[in-house]
Amino acid sequence: MKNRLLEHFQLYNERHSLFSHQDKILLTVSGGVDSMVMLALFVEGGYNIGVAHCNFSLRGAESDGDEATVAAVAERYGVPFYCKRFDTEAEMEITGESMEMAARRLRYEWFDTLSREQGYTTIAIAHHVDDSIETFFINLLRGSGLRGLTGITRQRGNIIRPLLFAERREIHEYAIAHKIAFREDSSNRSQKYLRNKIRLGLLPKVREISPRFTAIMRGNLYRLTDAQRFIEAGIAMLKQKIMESSEGVDRIHTDLIDDHFPKEFVIYEILNSQYGFKGDIVEELYKALTAGISGKRFYAKEHIACIDRTDIVIAPIAEDDDCMTIVEREQLRSYCGNAVLYYEHTDIDNVSDYNAPEQVAYLDEQKLVYPLTLRRWQEGDSFIPFGMMGRKKVSDFLTDRKVSVIEKSRQFVLLSGEDIVWVVGRRIDDRYRVTKQTENILKITKQLL
Repeated sequence: MKNRLLEHFQLYNERHSLFSHQDKILLTVSGGVDSMVMLALFVEGGYNIGVAHCNFSLRGAESDGDEATVAAVAERYGVPFYCKRFDTEAEMEITGESMEMAARRLRYEWFDTLSREQGYTTIAIAHHVDDSIETFFINLLRGSGLRGLTGITRQRGNIIRPLLFAERREIHEYAIAHKIAFREDSSNRSQKYLRNKIRLGLLPKVREISPRFTAIMRGNLYRLTDAQRFIEAGIAMLKQKIMESSEGVDRIHTDLIDDHFPKEFVIYEILNSQYGFKGDIVEELYKALTAGISGKRFYAKEHIACIDRTDIVIAPIAEDDDCMTIVEREQLRSYCGNAVLYYEHTDIDNVSDYNAPEQVAYLDEQKLVYPLTLRRWQEGDSFIPFGMMGRKKVSDFLTDRKVSVIEKSRQFVLLSGEDIVWVVGRRIDDRYRVTKQTENILKITKQLL
């Protein structure tokens, strides 16, 4: 029983050809039980490995203790150890990302850089089947398409997840049986994060109803993954019939989609997987398409889609494109460049602290005229920065803030009528600030994609 996990680990790898003894494998080890067991399994198998540890400096002495534990175990095993310390909170202030998004981006960027510098061919992540099930429910609650319901993939590029066959319980039992040192992350008990709410609140109740829930979900995820692979193969064949490309511009002839096919789903699969258009944007595009509204533009991070009668024309966003979109009052979110804006209408009594970071704006709702307009800033744009009396050109404001040329090109502004109410992610207009007379507030939060 003590060696069953090792046997399954080896069989899982053989079945899917994830790695071999010829590979140089970088293990990402946090110090938690999952990654420490993964490290022990790779050492037991005699593979050529190194250990990478991220210290995100978010939990003080606890974070430093994780680093020390992983370093000591790597030294005992006689394998290379690499550590990177990040100022995650400072990064969040700069980018407007959530803690999870910032930490994810920082670690994967470093793993990629470290692999290239040190010659690692493969990066191993210690996700297991329970992580994959939690991801299924996270994406289900967020309204994901089928692709998001396939859980976590076992391999993508040079990244592998060799523990996806195992349950959290099995990994923990193996660590105890083999006296493998590991650290408990106190943040894993916090109900502040959606994943923890699912892990600690929802799933235990589901398992009370269905004790075989994990095994059932493992099978469901396999079948959903197979269904998605089948869909992708079908879409690839269909694209040969309905799409054409010329000089960097792609055109989807939607009238060539068989009437027996779910047309909106086909369009979503193409626009989302190939160009990065989000589900709600594709939904609005399809409404305009069926209504025969030619010329309307829709934006993803790097592409623009335009309706031309029954065709959808997709091209890279031009440098001089103002990326203008309309924001209706009932809209929950919109996209601008590499960011998404979330809109929340609330009463002033529900807001206790107006000292928000720059990526959050509080605006006096009564002063806004809908629909609002979101676009890139233009030469000649001006506003009255919060806390000031006179007008200031947006170009001068960005220069004073020492905003780089690249970031200037990505800068958006939000307008009510002709007024700029927010230089997005930087400063609101003083005329639209919350005052003692304010009753209703529009709260806008910017997050990077």
